[in-house]
Amino acid sequence: MIISVINHTNGQVSDEQVHGTIRAINRQIADDFEPYWSLGAELRLEGKSGTKPSKQNLADMRGDAVIYLWDKIDVEDALGYHDRNNRGIPFGFVFLQLSQNIGETWTVTLSHEALELIGDPEVNLLVQGPHPADPSNPNKFVFHWYEMCDAVQAETYKLDGVEVSNFVLPLYFTGGEEKGGRNDFLGRAYNGKTLISFGVNPGGYVGYFNPATGNHETFSVKGDTIAARRLEIKGLAKGARRAVRYERYTLSRTRRAAPKRRAG
Repeated sequence: MIISVINHTNGQVSDEQVHGTIRAINRQIADDFEPYWSLGAELRLEGKSGTKPSKQNLADMRGDAVIYLWDKIDVEDALGYHDRNNRGIPFGFVFLQLSQNIGETWTVTLSHEALELIGDPEVNLLVQGPHPADPSNPNKFVFHWYEMCDAVQAETYKLDGVEVSNFVLPLYFTGGEEKGGRNDFLGRAYNGKTLISFGVNPGGYVGYFNPATGNHETFSVKGDTIAARRLEIKGLAKGARRAVRYERYTLSRTRRAAPKRRAG
């Protein structure tokens, strides 16, 4: 899988800086992520950058997916740009202003977006699991978003001096705790406990489709002000967020016309 990265930050981040970050994230994918998930990809800086995004030549986009680096949280223009140029191609956005508001470096956001594009490029995968607010109830289940980083989104580490995002491992999406297993790459412990399956670490959250309500919902630990603040700020991205795209594949969000009955 080739993921094109297109720099439209109006000079706030230079192509040289993007190249250095891409090298580190490509190393993260090859050395850390792919050995666990058996899913690989390579980021490449492509497309044209300038003071104002314009319609690109088809030759500038060579990837199977695309991530745009955008300076401000300008969702309508950003989505419009994607629709004009790369309609139908899996995509992600890194808004520098959004990253700054969250208190996260844009390199972490790019790492986060890249790993989640690899795990679920079409944003249409859901995994049945316990309700995060009532995980011990066997009769209460939901369908979790297949996201690689949300549950541990506040945790980072460095590769070649570049800060990148922590991510969950395949055992995270299993119904029971497997003895000796690990559920995330860093495996950090809080109060003596590491991340449990379908759980969240401090600063993280999980999203899911709740069949009881027919809605997509999010969950973070009560009193976790960092997670709550992150969710509030990310809400500013609206239609550019992966969360919105999950709704396309659930009946609760689809209006179906009733079939016409034949006379007689």
